[in-house]
Amino acid sequence: MRIHFIAIGGAAMHNLALTLQKKGHTVTGSDDVIYEPSRTRLAQAGLLPEQEGWFPEKITPEIDAVILGMHARIDNPELIRARELGLPVYSYPEFVFHESEGKKRIVVAGSHGKTTTTAMILHAMQYAGLRTDYLVGASIDGFDRMVELTDQAPTIVIEGDEYLSSPLDRRSKFLHYRPHVAVITGIAWDHMNVFPTYDQYTDCFVQLILSLEPGAVLIYNREDPEVVRVVEQTLARHPELQVQPIPYATHPYEIRQGKVWLVDGSKRYPVTLFGRHNMSNLSAALLAARQAGVSSADFYASMADFRGAKNRLECLYDEPRTVVFKDFAHAPSKVRATVAAVKELYPDRRVVACLELHTYSSLNRDFLPQYRGTMAGADRAFVFYSHHAMEIKRMPPLDPAWVAGEFAHPALEVKTDIESLREAVRALPVEDTVFLFMSSGSWDGTDWLAELGLEKK
Repeated sequence: MRIHFIAIGGAAMHNLALTLQKKGHTVTGSDDVIYEPSRTRLAQAGLLPEQEGWFPEKITPEIDAVILGMHARIDNPELIRARELGLPVYSYPEFVFHESEGKKRIVVAGSHGKTTTTAMILHAMQYAGLRTDYLVGASIDGFDRMVELTDQAPTIVIEGDEYLSSPLDRRSKFLHYRPHVAVITGIAWDHMNVFPTYDQYTDCFVQLILSLEPGAVLIYNREDPEVVRVVEQTLARHPELQVQPIPYATHPYEIRQGKVWLVDGSKRYPVTLFGRHNMSNLSAALLAARQAGVSSADFYASMADFRGAKNRLECLYDEPRTVVFKDFAHAPSKVRATVAAVKELYPDRRVVACLELHTYSSLNRDFLPQYRGTMAGADRAFVFYSHHAMEIKRMPPLDPAWVAGEFAHPALEVKTDIESLREAVRALPVEDTVFLFMSSGSWDGTDWLAELGLEKK
């Protein structure tokens, strides 16, 4: 097939382009801006567009499929041309389903924890020697790309995102996948710019359950009241679904001398993951991996060297007196869980937590009260947002004093220019301190190890 990508530079989009090229398809693409690492990876594969921008002349009748990224606008000139020619236009989740329709589909959904849970399932399957296709939202050790599609693998494991599919398709991405096995890790309102009300947000998870294949298995977090409500009400109203519900709870664990051990009866298994939220994710992954053919013994053995997904409580520096983590946490539930996890593992250390408000939701005055108490586990806390970034997003300014009050932390400072935050962090003692930097952005390009005077290990 000849396949053209509109907005090829996105994280999922460029990975899909790479795997489709590997599969033997002829791939082309366009984008108006392409950042690293997408730029280098596309260039190495010969897929980097010669020029940035949109070129409708690239869209010809010979193209078999156009894959439209969320970054593109509805008035994109290449999209307009493709529709004039009557070419098939897919969102990337729609095309992933097209390529995996004959496979057993395991889909991990939820407001938080889905990347880590998906990564654990894949790691366990790889350990057990089980071949699988996959789509995951971050880089993980042992896997070359974030997307793999083959003709041979009988199974595909998919991180199911509730965000919108494309400018043409306003459905949640995970509604395309029609799972045989689905996981719901948690429900906490996010993407306020896309789901203006809580009911609109929770309804997408109702629709996910309704999209399950007949006889599907639904693995859900029984410790999350909203998940329980959505699952139980939906299944009660739709007995025709014939779904097998399997509730799970946080896996028993213990911490001894700074090390985490899974507890399974009289047995103990060492793991590198930590935090109650990750022990919950691990329970979900164990149940899903069993559905994929992984034995419990293999699953527990595989977790001993599971390092997590990139940017998910990723350790940048670990010496006896100083530890530095970075994390993708940005929504309130994620921030709360991440800060609590670090404090639980290091109860005798000073925890310094820094959060960058970067998304439309996190910078929305109506949404910010959701962050109240989320940094409670930190001894010192900083919140950073850029007035310039807010101007680009066309969002009204926020008063730093008001923002600090909404977080309700006695030792929290709000910074609105990055140099001021850098100075504040540099002034802190590094000994006997754990630093946690949480953001879905880039901190304006800050290298926090360099700011702290530490060398990356």
